[in-house]
Amino acid sequence: MGDTKRKRGRKPKNPNPSETLESPSSTTALDDVFSVCNVEIIPSTTTTTCTSSAAATTIAARPRGRPRKLPKLPENPESLPPQPLPIILSPSRRVPNGNAIGGGAGGGELGGDSIGGRVVPAMDAVVKVFCVHTEPNFSLPWQRKRQYSSSSSGFVIRGRRVLTNAHSVEHYTQVKVKKRGSDTKYLATVLAIGTECDIAMLTVNDDEFWEGVSPLEFGELPALQDAVTVVGYPIGGDTISVTSGVVSRIEILSYVHGSTELLGLQIDAAINSGNSGGPAFNDKGNCVGIAFQSLKHEDVENIGYVIPTPVIQHFIQDYEKNEAYTGFPILGVEWQKMENPDLRTATGMKPDQKGVRIRRVDPTAPESGVLKSSDIMLSFDGVDIANDGTVPFRHGERIGFSYLVSQKYTGDSSAIKVLRDSEILNFNIKLASHRRLIPAHSKGSPPSYYIIAGFVFTTVSVPYLRSEYGKDYEYEAPVKLLDKLLHSMPQSPNEQLVVVSQVLVADINIGYEDIVNTQVLAFNGKPVKNLKSLTEMVENCDDEYLKFDLEYEQIVVLRTKTAKAATPDILATHCIPSAMSEDLKARKQGT
Repeated sequence: MGDTKRKRGRKPKNPNPSETLESPSSTTALDDVFSVCNVEIIPSTTTTTCTSSAAATTIAARPRGRPRKLPKLPENPESLPPQPLPIILSPSRRVPNGNAIGGGAGGGELGGDSIGGRVVPAMDAVVKVFCVHTEPNFSLPWQRKRQYSSSSSGFVIRGRRVLTNAHSVEHYTQVKVKKRGSDTKYLATVLAIGTECDIAMLTVNDDEFWEGVSPLEFGELPALQDAVTVVGYPIGGDTISVTSGVVSRIEILSYVHGSTELLGLQIDAAINSGNSGGPAFNDKGNCVGIAFQSLKHEDVENIGYVIPTPVIQHFIQDYEKNEAYTGFPILGVEWQKMENPDLRTATGMKPDQKGVRIRRVDPTAPESGVLKSSDIMLSFDGVDIANDGTVPFRHGERIGFSYLVSQKYTGDSSAIKVLRDSEILNFNIKLASHRRLIPAHSKGSPPSYYIIAGFVFTTVSVPYLRSEYGKDYEYEAPVKLLDKLLHSMPQSPNEQLVVVSQVLVADINIGYEDIVNTQVLAFNGKPVKNLKSLTEMVENCDDEYLKFDLEYEQIVVLRTKTAKAATPDILATHCIPSAMSEDLKARKQGT
């Protein structure tokens, strides 16, 4: 028998020096993992040191056979040194090969959160959220769409509260939550919905739900390449799922649901449908964000986004301070970069001055009283603004100055330094939430409408455009509506864009059937500011004719008595319960 011949499954005492060492594969036995101390653990009160000689080197690949036996313990238990407390794996720990213990890239069931029957407490704080939605029908505003159900994730925080995503409970009819390992669904109450930041806060009145649940603690904003672990209940199974990755980018992101821009984290962990609202942990087991959206494109993979702790804390503190969600303030200006040297010289800027040029000021914003077009904004709250609109963020990082604005609360004051006609001026401005001519959300309210002689009048919003033209409304909607969506500013606080949504065909409106989604500019010579003013003018009209001036130089003329008399029959034909929405009825009764 030669030296190279040995029994099956037994490792030679003196391995061949020519064999190359390899890192352990994903199929490495769990005993081997612990024997070399290559898995990080949550620090306990007693510190242990791995004395195995294999801890300082990479494990060599072994032939097929039984796993290596662990060293035997001394027979005399009294001679054993003091043992450490039981160790518990952190939910975000990874084995050296880069895979989450017990789970693949797709987010399988966590296999490392239970060692010897011990469960990580942080995992028990993650709940599954069940919601029944009933969305308004913006194209037929007197009714709602068919209800549907969805499931998402959430987690418990201090104060007997649960956080999840706003889009997870949008247009909710009923919300229920279920704890991990439980077969009971508990009814939940929605306390607040932050549309802009895509966060919602729930609570459960049943005391049984809170038994044995420890709230999560929030960690600091992570740095680039910090490890993160996303926990939730995505599609593909009913049990909890874990995916791991690193922070790959920190910047101002576009929040799809809120149609706004706030601080966000980009990670390479898989975020799938159902992960929404689930926590993202750092390597200390603290929550550093909420999973809320991902990028789906044929040229990219594993790009997910997380709401960071500064945005979460802003939402929580806003609710605690005002007992309601008031939103994120915004500086009501549009600005231009000042990177061109000739542009800076022409505006009177000195070589050592930096800032951005104000293009337009929102007439309804508090800033309209002090700021003017062509002002050069030099600093915000004492922080200098660069020519590209960025401010220092952290060591070696810069971020858009809108981040400073988003750190404020509605009603707070901010110091702004501007350059106007080569003179430096300082202003103290009260910040307010942003209002658009075409709002991005209805904020849970049903759409307003008014019907006269078969003409359906309503207001334009992003949900309305999506209902009329589909998810590609930015390409399919009329150019004039898109121009107002992107560039128009309201001239008064209560201004709305009123349109003729459709014409319910009847004998009285012959010839007007093709009018669809056309803006109403005036009624009987008076401008239409909003749907309420149009409703009041039509209801109180004693003139012989009703004359509507529409865009594209179109007009609609109806005999007043005939139009009002024909309306009830048209409503009955189309099974419409009322000629106006409930909010307009309340205003009419109030006046």
